[in-house]
Amino acid sequence: MHGEFDASSVTPVSGVDKANIPLIVHVIYRLDIGGLENGVVNLINCIPAERYRHAIICLTTYSDFRLRLRRNDVPVYALNKPLGNSPVTLIRLWWLLRKLRPDIVHTRNLGALDATVPAALAGIHVRIHGEHGRDVADLDGSNVARQRLRRFFKPFVHRYVALSQDLESYLQKKIGVPAEKITQLYNGVDTAIFHPAHGKREPLPIAGFASADAFVFGTVGRMQSEKDQLTLARAFVALVQMVPRSERQLRLVMIGDGPLRTTVVDLFKHAGLSDVTWLPGNRIDVAEIMRGLDLFVLPSLAEGISNTILEAMASGLPVVATSVGGNPELVIHGQTGVLVPPSDPNKLAHAIHDYFLNPEKGKRQGSAARMRVEQFFGLDIMVKNYTDLYDRALERDRAPLRVQPQKRA
Repeated sequence: MHGEFDASSVTPVSGVDKANIPLIVHVIYRLDIGGLENGVVNLINCIPAERYRHAIICLTTYSDFRLRLRRNDVPVYALNKPLGNSPVTLIRLWWLLRKLRPDIVHTRNLGALDATVPAALAGIHVRIHGEHGRDVADLDGSNVARQRLRRFFKPFVHRYVALSQDLESYLQKKIGVPAEKITQLYNGVDTAIFHPAHGKREPLPIAGFASADAFVFGTVGRMQSEKDQLTLARAFVALVQMVPRSERQLRLVMIGDGPLRTTVVDLFKHAGLSDVTWLPGNRIDVAEIMRGLDLFVLPSLAEGISNTILEAMASGLPVVATSVGGNPELVIHGQTGVLVPPSDPNKLAHAIHDYFLNPEKGKRQGSAARMRVEQFFGLDIMVKNYTDLYDRALERDRAPLRVQPQKRA
């Protein structure tokens, strides 16, 4: 076990005894590039330092993604859990929690749910668990074994946070969590970082890839099976065949890395489309790249509340997304984008083709998407709702936890 923490670098909170500031320990499976992890980092960066202290415990390990933490008083611990069940890891977690003595333990997703037991044994009085989305082994929430596992740990959780109405319904109907123990809170996006291009779309950071009159669309995400970039790749091949050669100004951008990337690159190479596709792997300039697109596409098989959809909407882009998970709560079909069935390259290609033929529709829906984000999904809204949740969780009288109701999107 090790922690990234240099006590000499801590910036003190002026006029406040840090010992009196409540500590939240966030327990996650791994700290790496991903929507869940991005949400944790954004939350920690934005909650005022005089309100809450934070620590992150990774059951496995972390990557350089931890460098996105802007506060220098947040220790990050790695327990290096091996694959499978690990009672030793849970004992080490119990020991660390006894040492840190947090006021709140906030676990996230099934991979960290068993951490609620050592948290209870360590005497942590407030235990919050967040459900952020699905995984490849349970795309629609029908996996009975995982339902049973969640029910087993239910007595160790004081309050659940569901990131979508879809997950809120799952917790109630499949896991049997009472409605009064669930708070539904959406992710938020920084609308100052993710904003529309000024006038025409901005140039992409790859010379000669797309001319001013090109139609550029793309996606961002880990390239793995549940994100299903392979369906988007197949849709692009079909789309190229739909557009006459004299009109072909189609360009596809796929940001992200993972096991699917090689397969997709090979598909484009075989189809002769390598020159009109750009797959640079992971990038740190996603906000700038978003402003270089005309359309955002998310072909996922499962989603909670997609950060990349919110980032695209904040960037003033219309969105074509699969009608899974929380996607229909973000994309209003026919107003801010279009919803299509998952795993259907042909319908996805036709949806993209419609935006290619109707650029004004894309601009109109992109503007509506930006307005929708500003109204419902701003980072400030997310931070306020989580802070309210934590505040109420620490009330000594243990009154029913009722954050101020968030607007239904």
